[in-house]
Amino acid sequence: MANHPLEGLLAFSLRNHLIERQDLPFCRNLLLDALGLDAPQEPYAPYEAEQIELPPTATPFLAALTEDAVQRGVCADTQGQRDAFFARLMGCVTPRPSEVCRQFNHRRNLEGAKNATDWFYKLCRDVNYIRVDDIARNIQYKAPTMVGDLDITINLSKPEKDPRDIAAARLQKSAGYPPCMLCVENPGYAGRGAAFPARQNHRFVDLDLCGEPWHFQYSPYLYYNEHCIVFNEKHRPMRIDRSTFEKLFDFIGQFPHYFIGSNADLPIVGGSILSHDHFQGGNYIFPMTTAPIDVPLHSPDAAVCAGILNWPMSTLRLRGAEPEKLLDVAERVLAAWRQWSDPACDILAYTDAPHNTITPILRREGEDYVFDLVLRNNRTSAEHPMGIFHPHADLHHIKMENIGLIEVMGLFILPGRLKAELTALEGLLSGKSEASIDPDTPLYKHLPWVGALRSKYDITPENAHEVLRQGVADKCARVLMDAGVYKQTDAGRKGFLRFLASVGFART
Repeated sequence: MANHPLEGLLAFSLRNHLIERQDLPFCRNLLLDALGLDAPQEPYAPYEAEQIELPPTATPFLAALTEDAVQRGVCADTQGQRDAFFARLMGCVTPRPSEVCRQFNHRRNLEGAKNATDWFYKLCRDVNYIRVDDIARNIQYKAPTMVGDLDITINLSKPEKDPRDIAAARLQKSAGYPPCMLCVENPGYAGRGAAFPARQNHRFVDLDLCGEPWHFQYSPYLYYNEHCIVFNEKHRPMRIDRSTFEKLFDFIGQFPHYFIGSNADLPIVGGSILSHDHFQGGNYIFPMTTAPIDVPLHSPDAAVCAGILNWPMSTLRLRGAEPEKLLDVAERVLAAWRQWSDPACDILAYTDAPHNTITPILRREGEDYVFDLVLRNNRTSAEHPMGIFHPHADLHHIKMENIGLIEVMGLFILPGRLKAELTALEGLLSGKSEASIDPDTPLYKHLPWVGALRSKYDITPENAHEVLRQGVADKCARVLMDAGVYKQTDAGRKGFLRFLASVGFART
């Protein structure tokens, strides 16, 4: 091991081709400046990186350097400031954006799109933009439910905000720069407290989608394998129309080993960033991906196979080898759904605002494109003020956030608070009295659920952990059932078929 974590970080960067040997003095000086040092604290010796035993990630070196900076007063002792200092240190050894784009395009032209994304994915992990060690802490499991197998993640990689960071952020004036966390101004940005994380080690590559400049990056918290984000160069709102569909097909034409999809373009049913047009993709098989066709359909175009998916989110699956044919059918479905009301199923296209939209998801299977169109509606009511087709109130103790693209497909990202709460509930299920739970504690909101679990299962100390895991998965299944506009009932299926008949579909 190098004699100091600074030298270890340089060795790691050299080994993983983030820097070249000629860069060593330059990068060492950048790190010294970030650390508030005039010279290395310990004697350093020339080394051959090939002969040094190194960890799989840079985290041990970053942690040691950051702890030293905290002790010397160079970095404030809050989680937010530590994270920002990690990014600042790693930014000193992260290749320039132009070099990243050059390397990506060189590999893509020489060896194909998959080689290029493999290289870029590894780079983003090596520079700690993808928080590999933090992500490893997440609790992940699969569970069977009434709607099929679901993927559950309790997300521990995205840290809770430190109250001191939040307080400091309130005192800061809004800079308006970058306009949002998906804008092109982000790489190299030092951040602005809890409201906007540091991005010195962030990189993206350039894409052309349908003649427009777009960009491709990976998600720092990686909710699934090779979780990527494709975003427009302009800071413009999300929108779903034919041109959106065309860009999805263009992307899959360039990167056929990935899927790509878009959050809906309305509040409640949209994603967390509606202000910036973007897609999400990656290399992962979601539960919805493998869901079978429940009702086969004749399509308005014989070149397009169609069917209603056996999935709680109301999904029309289109399949075919000709993009233009699929685009024409999908455009007809979207145009019709924007205007469709079905009061018998509580669906109104308009009240004080438009309510209907679609979540589109595209992938390749051999020569075919598989295009899933998920119907969404964001109407609210007095009974369901957060959304009629949104997780209802009895689910909020587990999940109350928007149901975006990832959850639509059956992967649930649940808040990190659940780890401690579920651990405490294990004791409760094993015999601790409900009366001992203070109404002011986080556990109190779970008490109706605890009662339901006790009624359903014979719970012992040995099985309490698994009972809770299954209980969480069952709640997630209910989330999907609540969010589906046409329920998987006889009345719901008839309603779905009424809508599809209006577009020219018929049962086979």
